[in-house]
Amino acid sequence: MSISTFQLGNRHVHRIGYGAMQLAGPGAFGPPKDTAAALAVLREAVALGVDHLDTSDFYGPHITNQLIREALHPYRDELVIVTKVGALRDNDGSWKAAFSGDELERAVHDNLRNLKLDVLEVVNLRVMIDVHGPAEGSIDAPLSTLAELQQRGLIRHIGLSNVTRAQVAQGRSITDIVCVQNQYNLAHRRDDALIDELAASGIPYVPFFPLSGFTPLQSSALSGVAKRLDATPMQVALAWLLQRSPNLLLIPGTSSVAHLRENIASASLELASEDLAVLDRMAR
Repeated sequence: MSISTFQLGNRHVHRIGYGAMQLAGPGAFGPPKDTAAALAVLREAVALGVDHLDTSDFYGPHITNQLIREALHPYRDELVIVTKVGALRDNDGSWKAAFSGDELERAVHDNLRNLKLDVLEVVNLRVMIDVHGPAEGSIDAPLSTLAELQQRGLIRHIGLSNVTRAQVAQGRSITDIVCVQNQYNLAHRRDDALIDELAASGIPYVPFFPLSGFTPLQSSALSGVAKRLDATPMQVALAWLLQRSPNLLLIPGTSSVAHLRENIASASLELASEDLAVLDRMAR
């Protein structure tokens, strides 16, 4: 993989990683339709140079981490596995907050067991005050629990997910925050100021849902740029994120080896000033 890197915790990783959420069944619930294909995607990702893998034990639940273990354990030294805690799944697949101290500690041990690790490199606290997006509220208690588990040697680094700027500030007053993971893309730019603040502090921002929330008109504009560049809309969206700020670390997910290769190839796509102007107008 020929692409720049950025620091994540005390490691440097390539700026295009892989998000494993789609390896579980529909809605990240239940087993994959084709287990062999899921294992092949993980192995191909690492073979292509991916060294930043995003997952959680509540994908499945448990299934995605078990697939990662089966496909990749023993892990390469350079592979950084980032996981999340703070949520759980009901029997019907719905999402629920799991913020108590006991729930968070249980989730950390579930991740350790299913990934077959002695310590988790990075654990993101998924804030579930509102399931559908960031919402204000204190994160002192759950983050303090993770900090205590970090002191016990179960976690090396802590990040935040689905958070507001105020919660990031609160989190940084409690412990070192090594990454922030929120929804962000061309059409959903609420975190522009936060990204710039984090960049100034050397903290990576990990956007998810790179094509979510687009209007038909925005999708048409994106497709127009993609056609001119002989690329896919997804590749253009990822290339724009890479050019947006050097602290953006991407984790596009897919259950297809072909789409995985396309996503990683977006690192070589250069957007000209006129393309950036079209995309910027689209976002506004």
